[in-house]
Formats: sequence, C-alpha cells, structure tokens
Amino acid sequence: MTGAEPGLSRSIDTVGLLEASRVREKAHTLFYRALAAQAAAAGDERATDRLNDLHADEQHHLSRLTARLLELGAPPQDLSHVPAPAADLATWETTARPREADEVRWYEAAVALELDDATHAILVEILASERHHERELAGKWMPA
Repeated sequence: MTGAEPGLSRSIDTVGLLEASRVREKAHTLFYRALAAQAAAAGDERATDRLNDLHADEQHHLSRLTARLLELGAPPQDLSHVPAPAADLATWETTARPREADEVRWYEAAVALELDDATHAILVEILASERHHERELAGKWMPA
C-alpha cells in the first residue's frame, strides 16, 4: 500500500492491528484522564467536561477493540505497561491536536487494509470519532 502509515502494511494480521490500536487507545485514555483530573482539581468545569468526554470516547474505542479481539478468540494483551503520556492542562490543546491527527492517520491506514467486515466497521466508526476529536477537541462521538 503506497503511503501506508508506518507500522501498517497490507500483510498485517487482524489481531496484530487490533492490539497495536489498543496500545494507542490506552495511551489516549491515560492522557485524557490525567488532563480531566487536572481540570477538576483546578475547578475548571468546562475543561473537565470536555476532557471527560474525550476520555469516554477513547475508553469506548479501547473497549470496542478489546471486544473484537475476544470475538476473534484472541486473548487481549495486558496493557498495564503502556506509559501515561505527559499531560499539562495549560497546553493540552496544542498537545492533543497533533495526537488526534496522528490517530486519524493511523485509522485511515487501518481501514485501507483488507479486513473482515466486522473489524472494518469498528475501525471506520473509530476513525469517524477521531476525526471529530481532531477537528473539535471534544468528545461524545461514540454511540452508546
């Protein structure tokens, strides 16, 4: 695939793709959770709500990817080793936007792969959410 996202190729297996995506989503959940906690401690209700919504979407992505692994009969890997990214409330938007742009690129490359229909549908849904995140730096784009 020409112009593929580094780390993705047409030959990647579905389980490997899902696990790599889970690691990325886990890092995002840690990032937004830390920021939401900082906003709450600062008494910034608006930022707390935005960051909690972003955290909820990223957690939902992680859950969807994990559920798909289980549906495929693959035990999910332990993600406790995933480090929490640096998170500073004062500069969170300038840090978050490129992180979200990177997620959009990742999922654009992922949905271009030859995948089963169920996995493809999940990744398309996550991609749509990540595009909203990048554009608006707000959450609650995932259906319940």
